[in-house]
Amino acid sequence: MFLPGSNLRALEKARGLLADGLIFDLEDAVAPAAKEAARAAVAAALSAGGYDGRELVVRVNALDTGWGAADLAAVSGMPVDAVLLPKVESVGQVRRALSALDASGAPPTLALWCMIETPLGILDARPIAAASPRVAALVAGTSDLTTALHALHTRDRAALATALGTMLLAARAHGLAALDSIHLDLADEEGFVLACRQGRAFGFDGKTLIHPKQIEPANAVFAPSPEEVAWSRRVIAAHAEADARGQGVVLLDGRLVENLHVADARRVVAIAEMVDQMKAERPPVGRD
Repeated sequence: MFLPGSNLRALEKARGLLADGLIFDLEDAVAPAAKEAARAAVAAALSAGGYDGRELVVRVNALDTGWGAADLAAVSGMPVDAVLLPKVESVGQVRRALSALDASGAPPTLALWCMIETPLGILDARPIAAASPRVAALVAGTSDLTTALHALHTRDRAALATALGTMLLAARAHGLAALDSIHLDLADEEGFVLACRQGRAFGFDGKTLIHPKQIEPANAVFAPSPEEVAWSRRVIAAHAEADARGQGVVLLDGRLVENLHVADARRVVAIAEMVDQMKAERPPVGRD
């Protein structure tokens, strides 16, 4: 969930949102005249706490802007899990950002998320994903990408399929998380759900959001369903029984179950358990 760093009400309200991660935005959502105030507001909000149970990320301005270096220096001392770097197009940008963080005393555990939102970023997604062990996620930014491609904004996102697939391949090849882009039309709730379903079908781990009302439908799509969890537990159990008998494969309801299916089943169960834990730890979802 993106939170405008200059919106104090949004920063406060986010403490009660059932989002898996909160991205405190110092870039696109903040006007130039408000950049420094937003940076201070985000630092104060994070210092005050109350965001437990969420992954906390700050999207900084690019290093080639007048605010990027100061953003990275400030984030180095904030209690966050990752920095989101916008418009990443090269390994050099990743290394410069990490060098700036290190020079400012950032902990070595601070991860870097890379927004892939230009044609050059898509074409160089693989080396970007492999640029450093601290690169933990690729985040699709299709608003800028669609404009750069001279493509049309359509519900099926057909014009973006190649780009999104390329980004996903790069992320999966290097063991990174992959997050789908925002959905700008807040009035198009049906279209948002369709985009979530498409993103999950593509293989994305989740979707970036711009409004609290998008959280519940996104969670419903990307969280494993009870049926998926039940099937996954049966797959794990059936394979364990077969393995105990010295069998490498087993038929379950007429379907062949192999090691690869067990690995995916374990992933589904792990996600479901994490979702249950997050729900138990967090306050009720905020509403507008």
